[in-house]
Amino acid sequence: MNGKPLTVRTDLSPGELRRFSRREPDRAAAARMQAIANALEGMTRAEAARLAGMERQALRDAVVRYNAEGLAGLHDRPRPGPKSRLTEDQHEQLRQLVLDGPDVEATGLSAWTLAELCREVEARWGVHYHEGHMSKLMRKLGLSRQKARPSHPKADPAAREAFTKGGFRRTGPHRGGASRQTPDAVVSAALCSSRHHPAVRV
Repeated sequence: MNGKPLTVRTDLSPGELRRFSRREPDRAAAARMQAIANALEGMTRAEAARLAGMERQALRDAVVRYNAEGLAGLHDRPRPGPKSRLTEDQHEQLRQLVLDGPDVEATGLSAWTLAELCREVEARWGVHYHEGHMSKLMRKLGLSRQKARPSHPKADPAAREAFTKGGFRRTGPHRGGASRQTPDAVVSAALCSSRHHPAVRV
């Protein structure tokens, strides 16, 4: 790129920049330090960038940030995550909804499942979530899932009651079969208990 010479601050010498680059775990930031050191030693912008494995425009951008912020400016900016589809107020309402549990008479549910929460959120706020995304949202809100205990499809309620009272009686022939698992319920348990600087031109 042919442009006006860039002014580079010189409060750190090329040797100091190279020492910092050798200790820098961020490879991109280390390369920018090396490129700026090259430029301070008198190399052309193109050569300084090439030897550091970058383009001239990338070196120019690095110099601008270095002049403004020093070494901190040579690190990549944090990238913002995707914008939440629910507002903070809606997050609070959703969390309280889970804490309160479903209205058994109105919904027929004894506990919220991820699928039911997805339907509830879409009905209330018109926002569609997949169950996997809803699971992540629950963790973000400090909520976790509780595994339902498996129940044999041929289990005898009377036999279970007798067993819990200290007795057991067989009411019919035993038949094998796969256990039945009810959907995981979302419960209100917290997760895991979320000046002026001298310069040269290049």
